[in-house]
Amino acid sequence: MSPTVHANESSSMSQATTPPIAPQKPHSFERHGVTLQDPWHWLRDPGYPKVEDAEILTYLKAENSWFEAQMKPQEPLIETLFQEMKGRIKEDDASVPQKDGDWLYWVEYEQGAQYKKWYRKPVAGGDKVLLLDETELAKDAEYFRLGAFSVSPDGNLLAYAVDDDGSERFDARIKDLTTGEILPDVIPGTLSSLIWRADSGALLYGLANDNWRTDNARLHVLGTPVESDVELYKEADEGFRVDIGTTSSEKYIVIATGDNETSEIRLVPADNPQAEPILIRPRQKGVEYAVEERDGTLFIHANDEHINFRLATATIASPAEWTTLIAGSDEFYMTDVTAFKDFYVVEGRRAGLDQIEIRDYADPSKVTPITFPEASYSASLGDNPEFDMTVLRLAYESMVTPDTVYDYDVASAKLTVLKVQEVPSGYNAADYVTERVMIAARDGTQVPVSVIYRKGFKQDGSAPLHLYAYGAYGYSIPPNFSVTRLSMVDRGFAYAIAHIRGGDDLGRQWYLDGKLAKRTNTFNDFVDVAKGLIERGYTSKGRVTASGGSAGGELMGAIVNSDPELWGAVVAHVPFVDVLATMLDGSLPLTPGEWPEWGNPITDKAAFDLIRSYSPYDNVGAHAYPPMLVTAGLNDPRVTYWEPAKWVAKLRVTKTDDNILLLKTNMGAGHGGKSGRFDSLKETAEEFAFLLWQMDMTGK
Repeated sequence: MSPTVHANESSSMSQATTPPIAPQKPHSFERHGVTLQDPWHWLRDPGYPKVEDAEILTYLKAENSWFEAQMKPQEPLIETLFQEMKGRIKEDDASVPQKDGDWLYWVEYEQGAQYKKWYRKPVAGGDKVLLLDETELAKDAEYFRLGAFSVSPDGNLLAYAVDDDGSERFDARIKDLTTGEILPDVIPGTLSSLIWRADSGALLYGLANDNWRTDNARLHVLGTPVESDVELYKEADEGFRVDIGTTSSEKYIVIATGDNETSEIRLVPADNPQAEPILIRPRQKGVEYAVEERDGTLFIHANDEHINFRLATATIASPAEWTTLIAGSDEFYMTDVTAFKDFYVVEGRRAGLDQIEIRDYADPSKVTPITFPEASYSASLGDNPEFDMTVLRLAYESMVTPDTVYDYDVASAKLTVLKVQEVPSGYNAADYVTERVMIAARDGTQVPVSVIYRKGFKQDGSAPLHLYAYGAYGYSIPPNFSVTRLSMVDRGFAYAIAHIRGGDDLGRQWYLDGKLAKRTNTFNDFVDVAKGLIERGYTSKGRVTASGGSAGGELMGAIVNSDPELWGAVVAHVPFVDVLATMLDGSLPLTPGEWPEWGNPITDKAAFDLIRSYSPYDNVGAHAYPPMLVTAGLNDPRVTYWEPAKWVAKLRVTKTDDNILLLKTNMGAGHGGKSGRFDSLKETAEEFAFLLWQMDMTGK
C-alpha cells in the first residue's frame, strides 16, 4: 500500500517509489434527497483563490515529485521532442505589418525569446519604435500574460494589461508613447478589453469582482484616482458577464452582457460614453445577437428567427425594430458579420467548412465568396483595424498547409500571399495526407473527423492514432496546422480531430445537440469516432491515445469511465471533472454563467440526476483504467485545481489496474499552463513523451 501524505511530511519526494495517497476525510452533503459522499473535499482550500493550506500544498507537491520521478527516464525523449518542436519554429519571427491610421503595427520575436516585442513605424516612413517589450515585463515573473493592448485614437498612448500569476486578474497600465513614460494610473483587477474614449483622455474597462465575474463597465479619466472612476453599467444577473468593445466604425462603444445563451447590448457614443446608453433590444432567454454600425444603420447578427442566425438592420433611432437583410439558412451557419465603409463581410460555415463572403450595401444580391483550394481548411478574417478598407487581411491554414497570411483586394478579388509560416527544420506538405471522413455515431448521426498521417501510412490496424476533441460551448475545433503534431505523425501516428456535438462545427444545432439534456451525445460521439476509425483500419483497440483540456478534459474523464479498454493512454489537461459539485456551488467563479450550458442541479432535479450520471469524479469505478496524465494550475480560475486533484486521488484508490497515473500541478500558473512559448512547448513535449512511452515507442 502506498504511503498516505500528511501535512507534516517532507514535500520533496524526488526519490518517490510509490505514488502519494491523499487521506480520506468524512464529508457529505444532501441534495434532492440524495446524500453525496466526498472524502477528498478537503483538497479545496477554503481561502481560495489563495491556496495556503499546508496539507494541501504538501499533497500537490508530492504528486509533482511523483510525476518528476516517473518521467525522469523519459527526459532524453522529452528533450528530443522539445528540440524537434523548437526546430520547427522560426525563433526570430515577425508578423506582417498592418496599417492603422498613420502607423504600421507588428510584433517580433527575437532569437531565444519567450515573449514578443510590439513595434510600429510611420506609414510615411521612418524608424521603427518599440511600444512594449513583453520579455522585459516578464523577466522576474514565473508566469506572464499580456491581456488587453490598445493604442489611443490620437496614437500617443498605449493601454495594456498584465497577469503575472495565471489568475486572470489583470493590472492595467498606460504608457506615454511620445516619452516612453509609464503613467501613474494603475487599474488593478481588470478582466476586459481596454477601450479608449474618442478624445484619448479616458478608458473604459471592466473589473473582476470577488467571484472573478466582470459585472460592470467603468470609465477612468486619465490622471484621476481610480477610486473616483465612474460606473457606466452594472449587471444584476450573477450569471451574466459584461464585455466592452467598439463597432468597426469606432463611432460607438459596445457594452455587451450575456451568458452562454442570451445577450443584451447597449451602445454609447465613443466621444461621450457617459451619455444615455442605447439599448438595442432587451434580453430574451435564448436570443443572442451582436451589433455593427455604418452611417446610422445598425447591422444585427442574431439567432432570434433562425437557429443558424440571420442578419437584420435597424436604425439608431429605433434599434429594436429589426428588418431582415439576410435570412437564416439551414445550409449556411452565419458566425460573424463585420461592417466596413464600402462593403460588409459575412463569415460562416457550410457543411462544416469556413466561408468568407463579401457583400454589397447597395445590392444585397451581390455576393462575392472568397474561395480556397483545399477540401478541408480553416479560414477567417485577420487583423483589419480600419473602417475604410479596400484590401482585407485573411488567415488560412489546413492540417497540411502552414499558417498563411493573405491580402484580398476587394475590387479585383485577388488573393496575395504575404507570409507562410516558416518551418526552419524543413517541411514538405507532399509528405502528408489529410482526409475528412464521416463516422456514424450510435444514433446514426454522421460525425466529421479530420485526419492527418504521413504518406506510406498503412491502414491495416497496426498503427497508433491520437484522437483529440473539445465538444462544448459551441466552440469548433478547426482542422489547423500544428508543428508540434508532426512529432507524433512522423513517428507513425495518425492524428485525428473529432468534430463532435457540443461544438458548432456543423451549425448551431450541432452545439445544442451536445449540451444540457443532450450532453452525453458529446461523449458517445468521441467513443464512436474511435470505434469507427478502428473499423476503418486506422488503428486498433488499445492503440488509440486521446487528449482534451478543460471541458475537453471532462470528455476524457467520461470516456475512461465508459470505455477504458479503447485507450492506450489518455492526457487530461485542467479537466473539468467535478461537474456535479461545481454546478451545485453558486459561489464559484464560473458556476452561475455555466448553468445554461450544463443545467442547474440546485433547482432542477432532472439536471442533478443527469450531471450525476456522467460527472467523471462521481463515476470513477472499480475497474481498469488506461495510463493517464492529468494537469492542473494552482491559480486556475476556470477549472479550480482541486477538481483534477480530487479526481486523481479517487482514481488512485479505486481503479483496479497498475497503469501509471500522474498529476502535474503548475504551482505558478493557471488554465493555460506555462506562459512562455518555449516553456509551453516543453509541456507539449512532456505530453507526447508520456504517450510514446505508454505506446512503447520511446525508441522512435
